[in-house]
Amino acid sequence: MRRIARPLLAAAFVGQGVESLRRPQQAGQTARPAFEGLKQLPDEVAAKVPSDVETFAKANALVQIGGGLLLASGRMPRVAAAVLACTVIPGSAGGHLFWTEPDPQRRAQQRQAFLTDVSLIGGLMIAASDTEGKPSLGWRARRAARHAYERAATALPTTSGDAVLETVGEKVSAGLQSGAEHGRELAELVGEKAGPLLEAAGERGSQLAEVAADRGTEWVHAARENATTLAETARRRLHR
Repeated sequence: MRRIARPLLAAAFVGQGVESLRRPQQAGQTARPAFEGLKQLPDEVAAKVPSDVETFAKANALVQIGGGLLLASGRMPRVAAAVLACTVIPGSAGGHLFWTEPDPQRRAQQRQAFLTDVSLIGGLMIAASDTEGKPSLGWRARRAARHAYERAATALPTTSGDAVLETVGEKVSAGLQSGAEHGRELAELVGEKAGPLLEAAGERGSQLAEVAADRGTEWVHAARENATTLAETARRRLHR
């Protein structure tokens, strides 16, 4: 059924899009009410609308042809149907403003054409919501959330949400208290060990300083004696 209904629904848009490209001036007059309405919207939206009404009509026609082909071929039919629904008013409904027509016979014709466009929008809305017998994304999301909640409730020891939160809070509080006690014990241990270590380091530093001073004096005397010996040896070799 869908293989027949989709091409039939898309045929009107493909034909209208081709006709709009062949007669851009007439298509521009039909799209002018929608074009002027979009131009009155905030600048963020109005800036994206083409500056020329005929260009706007051609763009709408291209969307109708592309969306119609996608819908007829069954490729992304829901997206194509939603996009085509947005092209009905600029494409044809703007030219069927029957309430502005003074001639009674002409007004009746325009009213019938306007109702036909409204019917096309309704059909496209049905096509856009058609999931081909598959569950919708919203239903699947709600079902997955419900199953996840049921599995979580089964796995927990209690079924009350307040009891679960209370249990989690007690565990977190106990963990923080235990961490604080361990922190105090480590601080006391470091304080006890730090005093003797600092004293030992001070004593060792004084001893090293004394040794360095004694050795430094010896090294200075030895350096002076070696320098004198080297000087005498050098003078003797020069006199030879």
